[in-house]
Amino acid sequence: MAHSYTPGLRTAPQTVVRKRRILPIPGQVLVHDGQAVTATTVIAQTELPGKVHAVNVVNLLGIVPQEIRRYMLKREGDAVGAGEPLAENRPVFKWLKTQVPSPITGTIETVSEVTGQVFLREPPRPLALTAYLDGHVVETFPGEGATVETACSLVQGIFGIGGEAVGTIAVAVDNREDELTPERITDAHRGTILVGGSLIGRDGFARAKQAGVAAVVVGGIHDLDLKQLLGRDLGVAITGTEQIGFTLIITEGFGRIAMAKRTFELLSSKVGRRASCSGATQIRAGVIRPEVIVPLSEEEAGGRGREAGESEGVGGGLRVGDQIRIIREPYFGRICKVFALPADLRVLSTGSKVRVLEAELDDGQRIIVPRANVELLEA
Repeated sequence: MAHSYTPGLRTAPQTVVRKRRILPIPGQVLVHDGQAVTATTVIAQTELPGKVHAVNVVNLLGIVPQEIRRYMLKREGDAVGAGEPLAENRPVFKWLKTQVPSPITGTIETVSEVTGQVFLREPPRPLALTAYLDGHVVETFPGEGATVETACSLVQGIFGIGGEAVGTIAVAVDNREDELTPERITDAHRGTILVGGSLIGRDGFARAKQAGVAAVVVGGIHDLDLKQLLGRDLGVAITGTEQIGFTLIITEGFGRIAMAKRTFELLSSKVGRRASCSGATQIRAGVIRPEVIVPLSEEEAGGRGREAGESEGVGGGLRVGDQIRIIREPYFGRICKVFALPADLRVLSTGSKVRVLEAELDDGQRIIVPRANVELLEA
């Protein structure tokens, strides 16, 4: 049988997810192997170095760099407050005295006799790394972080923006084809992961932010609305650091596209349940998918599904009977099943020779699609 390897999205009622949570710089790990944690448990902490500021003392005092230490009131390592004098000249007449104040509160890091500048560093900023998931610590890395595992239901999206969020699942529409309009978003949705249907527009963004929604999960979005939300065009780099007031996860694509039936049904079955989500997306090497993770109870997790690592959803074998989504026109967004996988190359209207597959739509119609134009929907 012919096989194809293609990117895939997972919608799994029951699986196991592991997340490796690592500090950006060495710090202190606060958990141990086997420890139960919640999404908001701090598992490691460190301090990020403060921002450096340069003060050109020699220009302000009218001296040469080699003389700078004679005029300094502070030394390397000394603490200073904002507005506190760093250096001053010594004129004959006191009313001609000039002082150089510190622009920040921090410490003096370097006094340069070469450039005549004084470098100040702001106080370090504490960084607390949370578990992100409700689960158990399965491995710790001294000074770095830990791996957290949970048995859960998993829904992956095709695109997202915004960082990690935690909240309870809420559904604001009656069916998967409804638009998530501002009127459907209420103050009762504050702090929730809000599930919509086919689309959310710019007015919906504003209302979600006003209501304090933690995250929004919908089928589609218009690219112009996304540009206005971000205030800029979005490139192909990784997302997830945007500060838009909430996390946004798109499950199907750009435009008005009804959320896939099984995705909507799975999320709807979890209403009121606590979940974690992330909008981080990377479409180049090392694919990262936006995701919604709903931890299962011990009873629900009795028959745990196959394990799912950090590269969850990266391509697998395409086989007859697999459910796929078409990601190019003229059938963009359609969900169908693989009916056949011809081994021979086919010539397209463009003249290109490519591998294709035969897909069966919901109405029984069979179509020929290049294999590169589909995405596997993994169970």
